[in-house]
Amino acid sequence: MDNSQPSCSSSTSSNGAQNGEMKKLSVLCLHGYRQNAKTFNSKTGSFRKCVKKYADFVYTTAPHKAPPLNEPEGGSQEGGDDDGEGQRSWWFNKSDGTFKGTNQDGPAYGFEESLKHVEKVWREEGPFQGLLGFSQGACFAGLICLLSAKSMTSIKPQFVILAAGFKSGSLSHKNIYEETPTIPSLHIFGESDNIIPGPMSEALAQHFSDPLILTHPGGHFLPASAPQKEVYVNFFQDQLEEYLENETLKEAEENEASEVQSK
Repeated sequence: MDNSQPSCSSSTSSNGAQNGEMKKLSVLCLHGYRQNAKTFNSKTGSFRKCVKKYADFVYTTAPHKAPPLNEPEGGSQEGGDDDGEGQRSWWFNKSDGTFKGTNQDGPAYGFEESLKHVEKVWREEGPFQGLLGFSQGACFAGLICLLSAKSMTSIKPQFVILAAGFKSGSLSHKNIYEETPTIPSLHIFGESDNIIPGPMSEALAQHFSDPLILTHPGGHFLPASAPQKEVYVNFFQDQLEEYLENETLKEAEENEASEVQSK
């Protein structure tokens, strides 16, 4: 394991209104096992294009190096992506120091370090409104939402998008699933996904109070073709509208408080 913390990779600007531009949402993105910020960024270009009017995306790399694919039993869940930052993992759930989404009752080596890393990014690179996770990153994002609902993390997402997500089988995570987050959630999974089968993603969705489920005929990836685009646009439009309404209300309350203090 490597506990170094690579810097964030941002695909676009922050969510502040600049030069008269409309405010956007800001979303923190968590990659899959054996990916990193750059590879996940490159794989989600079409997705970002669908919703570029509504949101900016920031990518961060997990602090742990995944074992090389040629090591015994070092099977890849995400396809062995590499580009210089190396293949990374948010935590390891097997005794040999690897990760597999279907593994049950194993450890969660490195999870706390990764949580601290994401908390730091959320605090220093934000403000963020949402989380996007793919595969292991979706499992992680789901856990963060559950921990947030329990007030056990400083990360407070207002919505989440989980692609090819699943429940963690690590023993130390079992009791986290007792909570039910009430934030809007979009769950995306492929009907032909042989790495994280659909029922695993459905099981995670059931832990959210009102999940929006989007299936596609493909496998283990985040789709961005016409049938999915409409769902993405509608979801992000709703989240941006809610965010802007809350910002307007917050500003009005702050102005009112300021006027009271000035009297």
